[in-house]
Amino acid sequence: MIKTKLALAALSLSLAASPIALSAHEPPANATVEQMADHALEYDKLAWDFVEGITTEVGPRQAGTEAEKRGREWAMAWMRKHGFQNVADEPFEMETWVPGTMHHAEITSPFPQPLVIQPLGGSASTGPEGITAEVVYFETIGDLNAAPEGSLNGKIAYISHSMTPTQDGSQYGFAGPARWVGASIAKQKGAVATVIKSVGTDYHRNPHTGGTRVVENMIPAGALTLPDAANLERMFARADGKPIVMKLVLTPENIGTQVSGNVLGEIVGRDPSLPPILVACHIDSWWNAPGAFDDGAGCGIVAAAALNVAKSGQPLRTIRVLMAGAEEVGLYGSVAYSKAHIDEPIGVGIESDFGADRIWQFQSNFRETNPQLHAMLASSVARFGVAGSSTVATGGADINISRDQKGPIIDLQQDGTRYFDLHHTPDDTLDKIDPVQLRQNVAVWTQVVGILANYPGDIATGE
Repeated sequence: MIKTKLALAALSLSLAASPIALSAHEPPANATVEQMADHALEYDKLAWDFVEGITTEVGPRQAGTEAEKRGREWAMAWMRKHGFQNVADEPFEMETWVPGTMHHAEITSPFPQPLVIQPLGGSASTGPEGITAEVVYFETIGDLNAAPEGSLNGKIAYISHSMTPTQDGSQYGFAGPARWVGASIAKQKGAVATVIKSVGTDYHRNPHTGGTRVVENMIPAGALTLPDAANLERMFARADGKPIVMKLVLTPENIGTQVSGNVLGEIVGRDPSLPPILVACHIDSWWNAPGAFDDGAGCGIVAAAALNVAKSGQPLRTIRVLMAGAEEVGLYGSVAYSKAHIDEPIGVGIESDFGADRIWQFQSNFRETNPQLHAMLASSVARFGVAGSSTVATGGADINISRDQKGPIIDLQQDGTRYFDLHHTPDDTLDKIDPVQLRQNVAVWTQVVGILANYPGDIATGE
């Protein structure tokens, strides 16, 4: 305990040191972690290099497909080029769904016109001939849940919601059930298909896809763009009781067991007896976009931070980068990694998977058990405009192992105000990334990971 306190004091003195003038091209020789973080804020190019490269050279990376495999190979080559050690692809098998080529919806009466739609992950196929049926409007998932069984026999359920933008993304939990469980509930009520108002906050004609719960004898399920959903709701208001009839054509298919995988790379630490720092993201995306925000940027951020820490000298602990596969379709990579490595203690888990806009809040789950370290970390990133918080960190989707081990977790909360404008849409493209905000992410991550990677005590307790 005394040793750990002395180490904390030394780190505090280092944090208090005034940063030296930095070159626009290279960090100073023998730079400290703090100097590397400050340099990253102004000049980091690594994160951009990663996300620009993978979106340009690979593009969309649907889980279990050849494109995801190319994404993993590209990421491993990038990591080796930049000096990561122990770079590997850990494969796992998964049942694989692909979207097919026909995504079409149209109102046939009383107001004939086409609507823009895409299938939800796990959707069944209508067949190329499609389904034509009356649509029943549910304002909320709760309204659908209250409908009597059999009341939707032979009909299409339409589910709305009223999601709004928030900095912390909390409205996703409010609106998400329309997508997550809407189709399975509608099936119980007798529906032949389900369409939802996209779970998002933009008003472009870009559908937001995403997974839905798959049940036996799954029904077709698709997401309308927000403008098309609003148009459909206006139709109900004007129909004077006349049935709204839709023709729906979705042709996804299940292609059976395929291989996905997790990409790993390490900055090897000086003391292999200390549990590593796990920094995570996911390498896959949906088929409809190159996944710049979700989650190419996250992988670029965590990899850049690890490399920046290494430039300040070999860290005490190993920094392990996990680029998980098949996150979008059910967290398969996160589950597989935890299962394969559950007996290997993780020092702390952190994930970047909420876009590329600036980090505004620091959270941990050890504020009460190791208050000195929590306070030091929070203080260290205040200069980047990041506030501390008493909220207990729960971690992102790809650090299941930290939750399974009941270990330390940190959340570096990003500004999600515009995240759900882009999430799971064709608009998730490189041009949406603000390089200045991306660099702020890298700076904060460099600072936090650098302190943790050089912390000698138990991160959870300080002992």
